[in-house]
Amino acid sequence: MIEGIGIDMIEVERVGSRIDRENGFRELVFSPGEIAYCESKTHKHQHYSARFAAKEAFFKALGTGWAQGTSFNEIEILPGEKGEPHLHLSGNTAVTLAHLKGCVIKVSLTHLKDIAAAVVIISYK
Repeated sequence: MIEGIGIDMIEVERVGSRIDRENGFRELVFSPGEIAYCESKTHKHQHYSARFAAKEAFFKALGTGWAQGTSFNEIEILPGEKGEPHLHLSGNTAVTLAHLKGCVIKVSLTHLKDIAAAVVIISYK
């Protein structure tokens, strides 16, 4: 049963410029694993942007928007064994959103030179 669906789209330049000029933005929004993954890519701003969109889409799927007690860098989107994106919660965010423990969270990412987007579906098994 589908509990929530979220979608988000963002300009790559918008995220990229904040990463390049703002000290601490990258660490505030992205986990160390996401930073390592994105920094290893040729077009890193596209990968950062897709993950940013996924985090926004996740909150939309929750139906709450950004929730008190959660942090963007504790919502991690990394590739699985086949390269498919997986969403993982950690820290206080995992505690705050513990009610999602039995849920399946599916993530789809896409990006072009100028635009990145993501869809998140939260469902019960």
